Amino acid sequence: MGEFRVPFQAADSEFVEKRSRFISHLLPVESEEDARAFIAQIKKQYYDARHNCWCYLIGENVVRYSDDGEPQGTAGQPMLNVFQRENVTNVVCVVTRYFGGILLGAGGLTRAYSKGARDALCAAGYAVMGRWAVVDIPCSYALFERVRLEAAAQGGTVDDTQYGADIHLTVSLPEERVETLQERLTELSAGGVRLAVLSAEFRPGPRQEL
Repeated sequence: MGEFRVPFQAADSEFVEKRSRFISHLLPVESEEDARAFIAQIKKQYYDARHNCWCYLIGENVVRYSDDGEPQGTAGQPMLNVFQRENVTNVVCVVTRYFGGILLGAGGLTRAYSKGARDALCAAGYAVMGRWAVVDIPCSYALFERVRLEAAAQGGTVDDTQYGADIHLTVSLPEERVETLQERLTELSAGGVRLAVLSAEFRPGPRQEL
């Protein structure tokens, strides 16, 4: 499926279309049980709404959706398509509709539910799952800015900075970039800067925007 993307965090959004109110809730999940529990929670919270349409994707193979009384194919499937187009999985999304008295038609409903899902995903952001290393980089004050920029160029983020006789940067970066980062640090410091790998694990990376 290409790179493995997941929502960075839970999110919600809301908009009004022709007097119908659409409220979206999104949650990162790792199991169908969690997804169904979230759907039940939202349905209970918005028990008086006309429709609580939903979809979820878990891993590469588990895909479920519901139009919850809307015309077939106008709600759950369009929501699902948003996440599939963006290659996002391990996600559940519920879009609640309070009917405003004006019919939207099949095309209008499809656009509205797609917008609800996309707005929630944009609010959540996404992260790419992968092997991430946490490294310690000791350097002089004179080299600090160049080291920081080089870490960023290799896809790293500075998690912590400690100031003492030297500066120690704690940096998270894709594991496959560690060797390249060390090569670049060796070049810019004439061999004086050596990083140390503190840990490595499979996890989400930093937040990214759609």
